[in-house]
Amino acid sequence: MNLSDREIREYLKGKDDAKLFAEADRIRRDIFGKDVFLRGILEFSNYCKQNCLYCGLRRDNHEILRYRLSNSEIMKCAEEIVNSGISTIVFQTGEDPYYSDNEIANIISAIKTKYNIAVTLSLGERKRETYKLWRDAGADRYLIRMESFNLKNYSNARPGTIWQNRRKCLEYLDELGYEIGSGIMVGLPGDTLEDIVTAIKELTSMHLHMIGAGPFIAHPQTPFSNKKNGSFDMTLRVYAIMRILNPLANIPSTSAMESAHLRGRMKGLQVGANVIMPSFTPKRIRELYNIYPGKNVQDDIDKDDLQAALDMIVKAGYKVSFARGDSPLKSSKFKVQS
Repeated sequence: MNLSDREIREYLKGKDDAKLFAEADRIRRDIFGKDVFLRGILEFSNYCKQNCLYCGLRRDNHEILRYRLSNSEIMKCAEEIVNSGISTIVFQTGEDPYYSDNEIANIISAIKTKYNIAVTLSLGERKRETYKLWRDAGADRYLIRMESFNLKNYSNARPGTIWQNRRKCLEYLDELGYEIGSGIMVGLPGDTLEDIVTAIKELTSMHLHMIGAGPFIAHPQTPFSNKKNGSFDMTLRVYAIMRILNPLANIPSTSAMESAHLRGRMKGLQVGANVIMPSFTPKRIRELYNIYPGKNVQDDIDKDDLQAALDMIVKAGYKVSFARGDSPLKSSKFKVQS
């Protein structure tokens, strides 16, 4: 199903939420049935060399207690994810150069050798040879959100970074055979409704395997502390429109949704999302991965209380799936705009 720019714009304004959400859910059920895929996420470092104005992990935030997990701790957490029955592990960090490329490759290789599990990485911008090293070690998927398609706002929010370089990373990942995922922050300060329309169109043109979105949530320890939070309702509409335009993509209902609204992740599932990512970061440090207020505070799911996630999925009207949940989209047809 195609939507014109005008239709996207009107739906984002809330023209007919009932119709939009029902159509997104219908398409989601046609492709994935009632299945909701689980991904066990491990945030093994909250150090970051970047200085993004919206993120609690930013380099200049000296109020946060920093942590790094050892290789043995990472392997132990991976084992917990496997023992839970989940078939995909997601490694996420700030952009932390402490771990060498070879060290991460060795961790990936050890996990893939020992377990029959998909490995997804969300480790930021790297060189092509690094992505190749990790792909050769067995990594299956890579997530790197563009955050915004307004280049001026992107440069302002992420000082010292170049939008085109981040976009180029997606091209490298696609060439190397990863399943690739990207997305946006809804309500990033400075972005307009038209910017969201543009982002939806651009993300759709990439034919991504995974698409993510979450509302901007102001963090008190950042320069954006006094900015207005992104709209939860607008984010639901983005989910629904993305599902309609990208029927084969895996779309997670993110922890940011839960931070923004009570039972927010459940609502995300009901408008097109089909993935939930419970955190397996050790409880003693989980709240320190504080990219936005409420991150890993309300979302306290781990191996011991995974039942909470299962209950939420069933309550939303869906069925838990412990399968790998590879995207039905076999080729991304990714193109980089000049």
